[in-house]
Amino acid sequence: MPLWVLITVVAALFQTWRTALQQRLRGTLSLNGAAVVRYLYGVPFGLLILGSYWLIMGGSFGPPTAYFFLLCALAGITQIFGTNLLISSFGPRGFAVGTAYAKTEAVQASFIAVIILGEVLAALSWVGIGISVFGVMYLSLAGKGLRFPDILRATTQPAALRGIGAGFCFALTAICVRKANFELPGADPVLKALFSVVVTNTMQTVMQGGWLVLREPREVLAVFRSWRSSVQVGALSAAGSCCWFIGFALAPVALVRAVGQVEIIFTLLFSRFFLREKLQRKDVVGALTVVSGVVLVLAGSL
Repeated sequence: MPLWVLITVVAALFQTWRTALQQRLRGTLSLNGAAVVRYLYGVPFGLLILGSYWLIMGGSFGPPTAYFFLLCALAGITQIFGTNLLISSFGPRGFAVGTAYAKTEAVQASFIAVIILGEVLAALSWVGIGISVFGVMYLSLAGKGLRFPDILRATTQPAALRGIGAGFCFALTAICVRKANFELPGADPVLKALFSVVVTNTMQTVMQGGWLVLREPREVLAVFRSWRSSVQVGALSAAGSCCWFIGFALAPVALVRAVGQVEIIFTLLFSRFFLREKLQRKDVVGALTVVSGVVLVLAGSL
């Protein structure tokens, strides 16, 4: 199994776990407060991971360029918007379905990567991406009929639009992350990826933290008072971001995001056993469809 596949699966697990914890924080923090904890509390863990890797593996890279910092800033901004859209989509339809809408990111990232990065995928991988996205959308319909008018109504409701918007933002984040890794001089893509995580998360803390201070000053104290839960979110966020950034450094964005759709499996498990949300037969059918699509993506990339 290629290293990037394993790294991507682990990233999906960490991301689902972190998102589930963030969903619980929504009971005590505002939308922006719940979102900012992943960056604020994630930076120290990102530094720890970066330092540990450097001490064990060694290596170096050249001085970062202005374009590198610009790409990290763009990645940070688009991820902030994507996170806020994702969290705001949970209310109308629940944790599992809100995340499912955002998983249209895989096909969005595939098309954007082809246009911007010039990535080329095998025909079988495209088929796999299509099948996995269909599985996600089937799951997202949550009991709606499969006739075209029903699908149209389901995909134009506010929760769906927020989820799709989140997927678009996350797709742009992935593109910026991969370009930033290429822009940073150096031979070790993993070391560069971990450094990019720290830089991006630091920028995100300043950007969204500054917004919180200006617009919701009372939430600042709440963010620090919730440190026991927020530290867990930060740790999982840092670990997940490191895995995602490494995946993007080692493989095309389209393939990483397609394999990352296994997150929906973890989402259903967390939804059922962590958040105590009820699952139905269609959830299992949709999940199996997603897995089938991911298998085809891998078959086409090997």
